[in-house]
Amino acid sequence: MRKFFGILLIMATTTSFASEGASLLDQDFRFLASEDAVNLGDAYAGKVVLVVNTASKCGNTPQYEGLEKLYEEFGDDGLVVLGFPSNDFMGQEPGTEEEIQDFCRLTYSIKFPMFEKVTVKEGNAHPFFDQLAAAAGTYPTWNFHKYLIGRDGELISQFSPRTQPYSDELLSSIKEAINN
Repeated sequence: MRKFFGILLIMATTTSFASEGASLLDQDFRFLASEDAVNLGDAYAGKVVLVVNTASKCGNTPQYEGLEKLYEEFGDDGLVVLGFPSNDFMGQEPGTEEEIQDFCRLTYSIKFPMFEKVTVKEGNAHPFFDQLAAAAGTYPTWNFHKYLIGRDGELISQFSPRTQPYSDELLSSIKEAINN
């Protein structure tokens, strides 16, 4: 019963949020290992946004390479990848923000924006991930879950952690969103 009311609350919040004309991206976040903050809606207005919860010690960690490649290849066309480190799944992101930043830069040459370490799991998720889950019908089930948001700030689709950055499904959705 408690879970049912929690879902209703999330749905009511999402409905209220959507009815105000606000974007899913109307969220403030601090950049990884920094005091500098940004409103995602302001910073990435009109962009196609791929939101990914990340981890440095996961079997999916090599996806960083493909995510960076997507960011480089389609960035001029309006795609931005946003990374959100999370230690929610078997403690696979245990480091400090500085350690995570160093790992991403030194191991995968990550240049796409990375933000503060957050919780993404249902029941304790950051409000941004609550809203993404409400719109998609699912919370991240593991590291490297992906949410694709259109230029209008609305969710287009979500992709499981097993979906590789250059899978036909994700690539086709990104190209379609860029062209709309």
